[in-house]
Amino acid sequence: MHALLVAANPDSRSLTHHVLGRLEAALQPVSVEIADLAEERFDPRFTPADRRAYHDGGNYPADVMAEHRRLERATDLVLVFPVYWWSMPALLKGWIDRVFVNGWAFEHSSASGLQPKLQGLTTHLLPIAGADSGAYERHGYESALRTQIEHGIIDYCGSRRGSTAFIYESDQLTADTTARHVDRAVRTISEAIHAGLRE
Repeated sequence: MHALLVAANPDSRSLTHHVLGRLEAALQPVSVEIADLAEERFDPRFTPADRRAYHDGGNYPADVMAEHRRLERATDLVLVFPVYWWSMPALLKGWIDRVFVNGWAFEHSSASGLQPKLQGLTTHLLPIAGADSGAYERHGYESALRTQIEHGIIDYCGSRRGSTAFIYESDQLTADTTARHVDRAVRTISEAIHAGLRE
């Protein structure tokens, strides 16, 4: 078992990073690697080189190939991110745009159709939301975010769906309440990954 935790928040003192540290500790004895996209200065821009690689299904830029190697070592991927405009931050979306590409995450052709390639990976989501759960339910935000990521990305690439654990009201809660919400989310994800050890 090897978990890759991917975080996208430019503030190293953020709740995102606090959750990341808590999750890393909770996952012991599972091997854990952290990809802090902001600290690593990952370039999220989809360039002409990325476009050519996407169409060719190969000849990927060096930084993309490095991310492929990290993901190929992982049995579990956990995306830890603040919700921006009811979606993931541009940095994380750019990472997915550039890394989950044709020829590696899936293959698509007019002759054979879609062939997902990430069946060996389980993907978990840990979104950190500013609004309360009632707002997400009333307006369908959680459903929309889940559809976008779980169906549109995870299912499309053939990865198994893991657990999704939202932390709500991240800007409004007291320290004690935030701690309880973090505990619950970390426990949900870590228990799902530890369950894989017993299978």
